[in-house]
Amino acid sequence: MELRLLVIGSNGPAQFQLTNAILGREEFSKAVTGIPSSMKNTGQLAGRRVAVINGPNIYTKDITEAKRKMELKRSKCLCVPGPHALLVAFDLEQISLNDIQMPKLVTKRFGVNCLRHCMVLLAYEGPLEGGALDDRVLRSDWHLKELVQKFGGRYHVFSKNWRDDRRDVEFLQKVEWMVASGGGSFFSSRTFQRAESSVRKEETRIRRQRAAEMERAGEELEQRFSGEELQRQRQVYDYVVGAEIRAEAEMDNGWLRTSLARGLGTGLAVGAMMGALVGAVEGFCTNTANEIVYEN
Repeated sequence: MELRLLVIGSNGPAQFQLTNAILGREEFSKAVTGIPSSMKNTGQLAGRRVAVINGPNIYTKDITEAKRKMELKRSKCLCVPGPHALLVAFDLEQISLNDIQMPKLVTKRFGVNCLRHCMVLLAYEGPLEGGALDDRVLRSDWHLKELVQKFGGRYHVFSKNWRDDRRDVEFLQKVEWMVASGGGSFFSSRTFQRAESSVRKEETRIRRQRAAEMERAGEELEQRFSGEELQRQRQVYDYVVGAEIRAEAEMDNGWLRTSLARGLGTGLAVGAMMGALVGAVEGFCTNTANEIVYEN
């Protein structure tokens, strides 16, 4: 069974370093500190098949609020029917007092019950052996201790060097234990259920759209193969096409298109209103805080 891991970052490169560490390859370069759109990558962690879903960092200022909401929905579509674990990534050396608010922001995004499926992941540059790091997390840094406690005391320190896989088995065991303690299933909510419904509807629409193409492919296979080999080739074709359709439906479906249309409409309305205000009050300048609004 594929383990679906939804990675969440506050700011900076920590969530992308974590993705590299999980997959054991450099999916994101060291220069990446944020991404504009949600995405999914697959691979293996200590021999277990995993899907890792990344979205824009929570505190990123590089996208609009409408875009932020749509990417939140897209991240949910990419891990339907729901993630087995939500991994909240930080840089161990750059934990701020602001980061203590992350549990509140995560629950606003995904619902109160999601905390049972959350684990804190801490990126670290130095050696991981010994008890010094655990002592620091659990005793020395009070704000780090408080952050971990808000996520149920679950945490893991990982190396920023994705080639260092010495603790992969330990990390996988922690994730699997958390999943098992939560009933052995994935996390779901009304919006995840809505995401799954939308993805399935889009899959059906795409299959109808590609029906003639798929029928022709089946006929070509019948001309080239027979018996058990024909059956095997059909299974391979069905799997490949099914994966293509699923990936397309996860990235673009009715739920996301509705969000995009609303965002564009809001953007045009706000743009027109701001243009009128600027024209009426020329030269007036003000700075306001950019409040982040989340959707369950």
